[in-house]
Amino acid sequence: MPWRLYVNLKIGILGTGANGSCAAADIAKAGFDVDLIDQWPDHIEAMRQNGLTICLPDEELNVPVSAFHLCELASNNVQYDMVLLYTKAYDTRWSCELIKPYLRADGLLVGMQNSMTVEDIVDIVGAERTIGCVVECSSEIFTPGIVQRNTPREKTWFGLGPIEGSRDESVEKTAEVLRNVGNVSLIDDIISAKWIKLVINTTMAVVATSGLNGVEGLKTEGMRDVLMRVTGEALNVSQGMGHKPVPLFGLSEDDVKDTNRFLETLFDKMMADVGPAARDCILQDHLKGRRSEAQEINGLVIKTGKKLGLDTAVNAAVVEISDRIHSGELTPGPETFELVKELIQN
Repeated sequence: MPWRLYVNLKIGILGTGANGSCAAADIAKAGFDVDLIDQWPDHIEAMRQNGLTICLPDEELNVPVSAFHLCELASNNVQYDMVLLYTKAYDTRWSCELIKPYLRADGLLVGMQNSMTVEDIVDIVGAERTIGCVVECSSEIFTPGIVQRNTPREKTWFGLGPIEGSRDESVEKTAEVLRNVGNVSLIDDIISAKWIKLVINTTMAVVATSGLNGVEGLKTEGMRDVLMRVTGEALNVSQGMGHKPVPLFGLSEDDVKDTNRFLETLFDKMMADVGPAARDCILQDHLKGRRSEAQEINGLVIKTGKKLGLDTAVNAAVVEISDRIHSGELTPGPETFELVKELIQN
């Protein structure tokens, strides 16, 4: 049964790539008034003509949606009660400035992205209108209007929390909407939770160098060792900033009480949930020839680690190889992952 306590909300989804489209389809199907806003013209036109198609592991969903080009916002007389921000992390500031005039004075902007974008969101719309969110869902889009969702609803997970103060109706309201898409946990220390997700996300750029999905990538010799080293550096940085090791993905404190296996427990849970066909978003960006979020994830670990005087050499090697892939000098593949290992050993 859909969660529809707040069904009269006017909702905008800014950034309807793979994960944004998955959320949009489920929320629209649940009966909410939702607008999809994106900068990819072909995707918008495909959704207008044929609806939004989501291919799940066990079903195919086609939903009629209200879709708009970015440039059409200026001619829309609309005020949103809630906007789910699904743009790339590096697009945060301009997208927040873009949507700010269309957000009600008491409206909510929910940061659904990777990396630590909440500071930028708060800077633009204020802490009282910002909700932090951690997302566990794997999907991909290569054809306009059609999304492959690798993670079924029962394995999709959101962690929600206020940026400051205690939980209030705004968090509960957001949770009600997102329960139509997956499971929801309410988290008191959302900043620590976002950092721990970033720690786990440092693995994406590593696996992406191999050109393989997560399951196949883990079979590569030396992969798991590099993953634990890259996340270990990131965890040291997170803890150096005073952030707590918050359990994610629906795990409890008891599940992660063995602190020696904290990272492995989180990583293994994520891999079990996202689905055997899951390809991370950094690999997808490499395949599309577009900028990835390696700088916003691994690069942030490097930048913050430098301020704290902490070693981040493995993350630096991964970013170097990722940049060389983006420049066209290298292509993702097992031989490129070997270059990562060589850099780490030197």
